[in-house]
Amino acid sequence: MTLQLHNTLTKHVDTLVPLTDDRVRIYSCGPTVYDHAHIGNLSAFVMADTLRRVVTANGYNVTHVMNFTDIDDKTIKRSREEYPDLAPLDALRTSTRTYTDIFIEDMKAIGNDVDALTFIRAADDSTIEGMRQLITRLHDEGFAYTADDGIYFSIEAYRKSGKTYGQLVEITTENTSAARIANDEYDKESAHDFALWKREKPGEPAWSFELDGQQLRGRPGWHIECSVMSQQGLGVPFDIHTGGIDLAFPHHENEIAQSTAGRDDSTYASMFVHNEHILVDGRKMSKSLGNFYTLKDLIEKGIDSLAFRLLILQSHYRNQTNFSFDNVEAATNRLRHWRAIAALRHQIHETITDKSATDDAIHSPLAARQAIIETLSNDLDTPNALRIIDETFDALPLHNIDLIRHSALTGLIETIDDTLGLSLIAHTPDIPDDAKRLIIERERVREDKDWARSDNLRDQLQHDYNLTIRDTPHGSIWAYTN
Repeated sequence: MTLQLHNTLTKHVDTLVPLTDDRVRIYSCGPTVYDHAHIGNLSAFVMADTLRRVVTANGYNVTHVMNFTDIDDKTIKRSREEYPDLAPLDALRTSTRTYTDIFIEDMKAIGNDVDALTFIRAADDSTIEGMRQLITRLHDEGFAYTADDGIYFSIEAYRKSGKTYGQLVEITTENTSAARIANDEYDKESAHDFALWKREKPGEPAWSFELDGQQLRGRPGWHIECSVMSQQGLGVPFDIHTGGIDLAFPHHENEIAQSTAGRDDSTYASMFVHNEHILVDGRKMSKSLGNFYTLKDLIEKGIDSLAFRLLILQSHYRNQTNFSFDNVEAATNRLRHWRAIAALRHQIHETITDKSATDDAIHSPLAARQAIIETLSNDLDTPNALRIIDETFDALPLHNIDLIRHSALTGLIETIDDTLGLSLIAHTPDIPDDAKRLIIERERVREDKDWARSDNLRDQLQHDYNLTIRDTPHGSIWAYTN
């Protein structure tokens, strides 16, 4: 099986060819931990998690590194607002660790496997030292220069060395400026020399840095952080770099420049895989429009966090996802149906004895497992993978679930969980023995046509165990209500 992904470097779909025989190394730009991550950020992390799952399903070992941007303009500003009485570095660490913990819990809630990730913090001492070393080398080799307010990367020197600045986006003389940019993030469409290191300002955390006989106490710029964290976690070059499309320029372009300047190998990452934006009711998310949501906001509105994940998966990662409450309700209904199917594994037997069992009832789940992986391996085609699941579930003989092979259904559910992260098994445990006894009793009173008692037992199962009961000619089937 081959895994194909759209590579922003080449502008077309490429086959993944790992740089090492048995391991794929992935770096994902993580959150800036100054607040709750909004659902647009989280959609990028759903994509990155799904990508890792699909790479693993293709038989590769994976090393997946994600950073925490815990030192930049935003984190410093927020930490000063929240902890004005603390020393700047203590305030920064206290604030960012709070939002880091919140982010980790959000990741778990949306089905991302945080145990499969190696996290690296920008403000850790080892990372700061790595940045000082890289900046020193860039300066010594003529790719960086000092200014009154810090150290800057020279795009002109990079180009003169024979490297291309503009591998991800087209950079022309018209959108290149001689001005320097000190801000960590900038939305302008022009290319500028950018800050590698910023001299200390009052009230900001700072680290010592001696360069060429000068004491340049201060802190790193945003772009250099990811170059160092990716190198420390994966080495250079590595296989796949992920992130939202908004990071392609300037952030990822600047990462490439910093990481390849002065090196014979011009490759930083073999593939860049970018996901598109999420829209809310067809519009860009904005606090001013009142359509800005975090996962906490959705949960407070009663939305299942895994229904949000399923909503993201319903769109291809290279297409914009439209979040609306109607769309998330449809995803919720789809997820509820899938969970009901997953719960059948507790209610059917391993051995099929009914001679009327069809080959489709036995083998369809087995065929679907391979079809899901093959479809996802085609540039993470999640919409079609979901279609395969729907069609397979719709074909199951729900009138008589004992015609379904237990191992085939369980294997299919495991494949869905492994590749799509929907935690169907975790959310559909077997019911208690007391609930099973009530279901058996209800079947008995139905045989006696005691409909009032039957209704009472149905209501008790709903109230006490959150179960919905469906009656079939071959017995009752239960499912979790929510």
